[in-house]
Amino acid sequence: WWTDAGWYPCDPAIGWPQTGTWEPDPKRYPKGVRALSDYVHKRGMKHVLWFEPERVHPDTWLAEEHPEWIHGGKNGGLLRLDDPDCLRWAIEHFDALITEQGIDLYRQDFNIDPLSYWRAGEPADRQGITENHHITAYFAYWDELRRRHPGMLIDSCASGGRRNDLETLRRAVPLLRSDYQCEPVGNQAHTYGLSFWLPYYGTGVYHDSLYNHHSSLAPAYGICADIRKPDIDYAMLRRTKDDWRAVADLMLGDYYPLTAWSLDKDKWIGFQFDRPDLGRGAVQLFRREQSKDESVVVKLCGLDSKAVYSLSDRCSDFKATFTGRELMQGGLPVRIPNAPGDALIIYTRDGKSAIPPTGDSR
Repeated sequence: WWTDAGWYPCDPAIGWPQTGTWEPDPKRYPKGVRALSDYVHKRGMKHVLWFEPERVHPDTWLAEEHPEWIHGGKNGGLLRLDDPDCLRWAIEHFDALITEQGIDLYRQDFNIDPLSYWRAGEPADRQGITENHHITAYFAYWDELRRRHPGMLIDSCASGGRRNDLETLRRAVPLLRSDYQCEPVGNQAHTYGLSFWLPYYGTGVYHDSLYNHHSSLAPAYGICADIRKPDIDYAMLRRTKDDWRAVADLMLGDYYPLTAWSLDKDKWIGFQFDRPDLGRGAVQLFRREQSKDESVVVKLCGLDSKAVYSLSDRCSDFKATFTGRELMQGGLPVRIPNAPGDALIIYTRDGKSAIPPTGDSR
């Protein structure tokens, strides 16, 4: 169960951005967030709770009680995590919240441009030292929370994927790879590029078609819908859930781009995820809305050239059998008659092997 921003006291006229009073809103959570945690735990779920400790809004507890801990003072700004007293408070306070409110996954956001705060007042020959100390303290804060809560996962958001640096990713995963969730082409490009670097990431999707949902598939996947609306296509959402479950584990495997990267609406884009340990993989191909080409041939990668593979497209009635050599050397022909449209092909290595040509020892 994912509880995002706004669970703390905040003026309705301001809303969730009013961060800095880190306790459950007594009006909406008279028994604390713990009551919700207990509810979801009884149903076999874990509870994700959103935090943004580094950004402080004016007229909050931190701004009023400890302006000396804030770059910006009572007017709000960036929390001075590099201040030892501030860091100690943050560790103790958020550790207590995690324990008392029964939180299983800690989600940290970062919706502030910190550079002007870090640079203010720095001498010319020490530019960057404030940032250095802040980031060191930020990691120390996480490391102590992880020490006190072994096994607790951290989700790093930062306005959607803006802290995907190596040190952050040693400690956390981005369950929301980007706040850009609004259209399919950009999300196809996200998967294409991010998969070179990260084996695990997630997104949340507000789409109303299977093509758009497939364009955003990720190892961690959230389907977002306003359940108050009477015209929700639940059948399509269930289909999306089944398609995601078919490929989620495969997306943790080896990654191969199958086309050039492009945002052009008259192009195809595609990629392959391969799990040699499972003998299975997935191919995603997208024919964008202005593409005039109904078919492409893509050469797959990483397969066993002597093995036989069975393929099936979850978007059509396409089924076929190829050898690994045929798929890697001759290529896989794919036809998508409609634009936009997509193919979601799952392949499985059969138990039998193809007989290699005479004299071929590969």
